[in-house]
Amino acid sequence: MEEKLQKISESAVLEIEKADSLPALNEVRMAILGKKGELTAVLKGMKDVAPEDRPKVGQMVNETREKIESALEAKKTKLEAEALKKRYESEKIDVTIPGEVHKHGNLHPVTQVRNQLIDIFGSMGFEVYEGTEIETDHYNFTALNTPQDHPARDMQDTFYLSPEFLLRTQTSAGQIHVMEAKKPPIKIISPGKVFRSDDDATHSPMFTQMEGLVVDKGITLCDLKGMLDELVKKIFGEETTTRLRPSYFPFTEPSVEVDVSCFQCGGKGCSLCKGTGWIEVLGAGVVNNKVLQGCGIDTDVYSGFAFGIGIERIAMLKYGINNIKLLFESDLRVLDQIDD
Repeated sequence: MEEKLQKISESAVLEIEKADSLPALNEVRMAILGKKGELTAVLKGMKDVAPEDRPKVGQMVNETREKIESALEAKKTKLEAEALKKRYESEKIDVTIPGEVHKHGNLHPVTQVRNQLIDIFGSMGFEVYEGTEIETDHYNFTALNTPQDHPARDMQDTFYLSPEFLLRTQTSAGQIHVMEAKKPPIKIISPGKVFRSDDDATHSPMFTQMEGLVVDKGITLCDLKGMLDELVKKIFGEETTTRLRPSYFPFTEPSVEVDVSCFQCGGKGCSLCKGTGWIEVLGAGVVNNKVLQGCGIDTDVYSGFAFGIGIERIAMLKYGINNIKLLFESDLRVLDQIDD
């Protein structure tokens, strides 16, 4: 029995020394002192030992158990210390290392301009109307006094989904919905995506437009000019002015193209304004009486003006972007430079 206990003790000490982790050490403990362990088996066999030998054998078993437990505790203390040291090493922070610079995101240039325009018009009392991107031919063309043979209806310019439905080519369709649902006075802007079959350095098949509409008593072209003067000052600077040039749109009469004085050269002439001192920015005009009458508005009492702003156009001018595709490619080298 003494030899057996000696072998168990020596084997246990050897296995304890080999253990390189706390889980491995626990496996050694269970193999020796567990319910099915070697030393436990010896204790269970005490009933077979002669009564006169049991005190001596019991003492030897207890001594062996104490020796093994002492070795286990010492190894456990050592392994815990090593584990704690490794943890400290892994969590150690060298405060002398330069910090990492984390980039801060910013809104896309088109979103920035859209938000600026909404804030400016909001300060003038305009409400925001969000239209639908899929429209009927009636709202997109017919109700806006666009003749059946007008080039804008051609398949080359418009994305038709069916003979009746299409992707809207202008947010002007929103003004018809508003005038049908609401009686004057009306003062709304309608921002959103529009779609046209057009693609070059200054045009995209999908772009963002903002339609504006004011309908009330006594509205004239002078009211439009005054509102536009206030708008361009807040967008391009206090020294910026506007001029109106005659144009044609089916849904306005008279119609105008709106230019702003070049904010880069102050009107002297440069590459941005192509030496003219003026930059075209949007189209506008007094709402055609046929459009108002089609929405049930009495043109003997009410009149109005409307305008359409290409938001990408404003962003390109304001931030000096020469190709509209740069606004859609999400090149961070471009976007990082723009943050108002």
